Amino acid sequence: MKINVTKSYLPPKEEYIELLKKIWDTNWVTNRGPLVLDLEAKLKSYLNIKNIILTTNGTIPLQIALKILGKQGEIITTPFSYIATTSSIIWENCFPVFVDIDPEYLTIDETKIEAAVTNKTTAILATHVYGNPCNIEKIELIANKYDLKVIYDAAHAFGVKYKNQSIFNFGDVSTCSFHATKLFHTGEGGAMFCNDNELNHQLFYSHNFGHNGTLDFHGLGINGKISELQAAMGLAVLPHLEDVISERKKIVNFYKTELKNIKHLKIREGAEWNYSYFPVVFETEEDLLRAEKNLNDNDITPRRYFYPSLNTVNYVNGNSMPISESVSKRALCLPLYVGLEMESIERIIKLIKF
Repeated sequence: MKINVTKSYLPPKEEYIELLKKIWDTNWVTNRGPLVLDLEAKLKSYLNIKNIILTTNGTIPLQIALKILGKQGEIITTPFSYIATTSSIIWENCFPVFVDIDPEYLTIDETKIEAAVTNKTTAILATHVYGNPCNIEKIELIANKYDLKVIYDAAHAFGVKYKNQSIFNFGDVSTCSFHATKLFHTGEGGAMFCNDNELNHQLFYSHNFGHNGTLDFHGLGINGKISELQAAMGLAVLPHLEDVISERKKIVNFYKTELKNIKHLKIREGAEWNYSYFPVVFETEEDLLRAEKNLNDNDITPRRYFYPSLNTVNYVNGNSMPISESVSKRALCLPLYVGLEMESIERIIKLIKF
């Protein structure tokens, strides 16, 4: 049987079907129906957060936040993330200014941010890479000093806590992906988080065409709403989430024990991690390619999250980022999902040990 880097967690079918019946009962499929409202309420309670706006995917929150806060200026950002982090900046007519990453935590190197600030800088867009928090305090200090907005791409960070708070409580806006490959998912989906009520209101109407009731408009908006079908999946997944995280934790701990001689992710102090990915960083790209081939030859498909370094993408033409470029060539995420059998994990380990 083929082993992929991840496998979507699907809740018991009957639980999802029970929720779908409610859609047929109400004939309410979209436009913030009862299932969407129920999911928002349950997520607010689960995460202990003030506000949440569910969206149809995880990229629209980045675009909306950049539209409102980026103001077509320079956005200081990381080159080590998924392409959506950078493409959203360019899509919203802003300009990405890359800052290299910390070689241990793999998040944006906060000690290099201030040197990148210019009179055109409007915001910092940083990624909690693999769910590992950025240096939130230092980023906040820089943002306050230069009157910059902070947007966190927390696509990988559902359930992560930092200093006993939800990771979504930090920054002016945090965003998350609820894609089917994520810990918590709605098939496709995402969310925006914002503690400032005025800004949250602007985010909200921006994801609903700008509506103020049926006929009036607060302002400019697009359609980023999540559907009842997506919300039903989220409501079916959420009750099983602690079991999902627990099983993934066991797999990660076994990998760590058996792969002590290969570098893996260093989690920032004060963080309660979510076991969303298990990246290993080889000494050389040649070592990575050899391990990848060994796995592929045995029907095992790891993934090079995140390659290439985003400053090298053809439509970006960014400056050299030596650490990100090096790490992106050497980082490989190993299979990690609920149901991955111990026999398979042991085989993966044997195939990448040289």
